[in-house]
Amino acid sequence: MFYYYGRKKQIAKHYPLPNFETIIEPFAGSAAYSLYGGNWKRKVILVERDERVFEIWRWLIYYATASEIKSLPDLKIGEKSSEFLHIVHAATKMAFHYKTIKVTPVLARNWAISKRYMSDNLFKIKHWQIIHGDYTMAPHIEATWFIDPPYKDDAGKGYRYGSHLINYQNLAIWSKERKGEIIFCEGYQGDYLPFKPLLELKSVAGKTSKEFIYYRSNKASQQLSLF
Repeated sequence: MFYYYGRKKQIAKHYPLPNFETIIEPFAGSAAYSLYGGNWKRKVILVERDERVFEIWRWLIYYATASEIKSLPDLKIGEKSSEFLHIVHAATKMAFHYKTIKVTPVLARNWAISKRYMSDNLFKIKHWQIIHGDYTMAPHIEATWFIDPPYKDDAGKGYRYGSHLINYQNLAIWSKERKGEIIFCEGYQGDYLPFKPLLELKSVAGKTSKEFIYYRSNKASQQLSLF
């Protein structure tokens, strides 16, 4: 819904469509998968550990109006802001550690785009649910589980609740116990589940990164057809 470093908005189309009426994202972030296509029409449950990101979602789901979002002021390049909703739009995961930030052209552009997107798409999330806590707080029900944690090791550093705070073996065990289907995202350092390559991405600087996926469904035909 809003800018978030590492979000899946541009690559959501590469992931399997949900096969269950409920989607659960136990690492909510900006919930790009749940917003993709018609996914938002399903019952969506988000879980978010970072209290500031949780508060953004709580405001958007339960209180905000489209007109209120449209009326939020634009950011001016060079000024400073201590609003986390502004700070999170900086193009770096280190933004999660900032108390104030100087508005750059990138931040101002991201905020302007995000403000329009939030106001235009707010109606899609009003039936969603947000839970404050870590991934273990998610209800243990049959669902499409879109699991997108901070990636293991270097790729997952920088977030306030980054890779240094995650026991990936415990996360793997917990994930395999979920009912329904699992769509699990990782980077090249993920070795705690049998991840398979999904796609290769090129950045504006010409660097490449690889996305990996672990997929499991209780419908064998879906699992076999994915790879």
